[in-house]
Amino acid sequence: MSENEIYSNPLVTRYASRAMSQLWSEQRKIATWRRLWLYLAECERELGLDISEHQLTEMRNNLDQVDFDRAAKYERDLRHDVMAHVHTFADACPAARPIIHLGATSCYVTDNADLMLMRESLNLLAVRLAQVIDELAKFAARHADLSCLAFTHLQPAQPTTIGKRACLWNYDLVLDLQQTERLLGDLAARGAKGTTGTQASFLELFKGNHDKVKRLDQMVAQRMGFDRTLPVTGQTYTRKIDSRLLDVLSGIAQSAHKIATDLRLLAHRKEVEEPFEANQIGSSAMAYKRNPMRSERICGLARFVFSLQTSTVQTAANQWMERTLDDSANRRLVIPQALMAADAILILLKNVAAGLIVYPQVIASYLDAELPFMATENILMAAVAKGGDRQALHEAIRQHSQLASAQVKQHGKPNDLIQRLQQDSRFRGIDFKSVLDVKSFVGRAPQQVAEFIAEFNEPIRARYRDRNVADGEVVV
Repeated sequence: MSENEIYSNPLVTRYASRAMSQLWSEQRKIATWRRLWLYLAECERELGLDISEHQLTEMRNNLDQVDFDRAAKYERDLRHDVMAHVHTFADACPAARPIIHLGATSCYVTDNADLMLMRESLNLLAVRLAQVIDELAKFAARHADLSCLAFTHLQPAQPTTIGKRACLWNYDLVLDLQQTERLLGDLAARGAKGTTGTQASFLELFKGNHDKVKRLDQMVAQRMGFDRTLPVTGQTYTRKIDSRLLDVLSGIAQSAHKIATDLRLLAHRKEVEEPFEANQIGSSAMAYKRNPMRSERICGLARFVFSLQTSTVQTAANQWMERTLDDSANRRLVIPQALMAADAILILLKNVAAGLIVYPQVIASYLDAELPFMATENILMAAVAKGGDRQALHEAIRQHSQLASAQVKQHGKPNDLIQRLQQDSRFRGIDFKSVLDVKSFVGRAPQQVAEFIAEFNEPIRARYRDRNVADGEVVV
């Protein structure tokens, strides 16, 4: 049977980066388990157990050469994946067989490995987030002064600038990066806690020496690259950690979905578009189409991440006593796929942010159509300043506005409100050009862009300047 005759996960084949996919591969998982068995044996030897350097050397020489066929045979017989790999590792390290997994429970390798892989995945996502934030900051700076219609209730509202809107997108991602970094800072090793978290097996190994058992826990964590262990565990680490992970990933997906949705709406208005390649086909039937497929894919992947968040919530809530095994199958699916989907989202979002196309003339035409209505308050105040009756002027503007609106809505004609007011003697002497200067309607938007970049983007740029990850391929 060829690989095309069985289901393949599109997160691996189309969307996520090779780096993230490899992190959650079977090879990486089992190689990490073997390192954890080595760390445990090394620490046990340092603390006085009868483990030889030859046994440790044998383990070190067989960390990555995993015989998966042999492991599969063991698992069919034993019905236990960890024990299958204990035996497979022991076959490769016969001298070390007696001390592999000594005093440990399965979750020593499964949970500690997951925490290590989560940490590496989150570090990868943090760099990707920083890269997207940087691209959006550059875009915001380029268009800080480009006035455009703002929308509330999806109806035209007081103008803003393209750059200011990009800062709204960017701030959501800044918050996501802060949450990612916070979770990374909070992660700790499960360590060497034993079957139900009481460390009873290790206390037996060290003949009741509590100090050595505590040191073992800390030493293993240090070898794993953690500066501390969780203070208490059952058989597993608390599944609240998984729930927190999905909260962070869902947050990233929420921000990306909002950005991508805005871009889809702006593409509909022909104001801003995502990149479109020279030979890209928008539709198999309608040759003229330029569909925002990258943004649409971001939204689709984001909804997938949202849906996974509920699984970790249910798992955390349903861990009876010291643990139940109904978490296992769910976690094998949810955690890797959520991380790969978030990775895919950020790859797409960086690609989009780096190639956004802006159409100033279209943006200006929309402003020209709506600005007369928005300028009426300024026109009213200017006319009053020249001695006019405020209430009479207000009524005149109301009547002219309704007639102009009818021209637009009923007859499909341009908004002629300004021409009507210019022809009304009650508004004689008004400097309509000055009153209609769009820059007077955007407030501090350009300054807010500069301030936001200085306060938020520059520190992130400095923090991540020397941290790079390979771009994932955007498979269109």
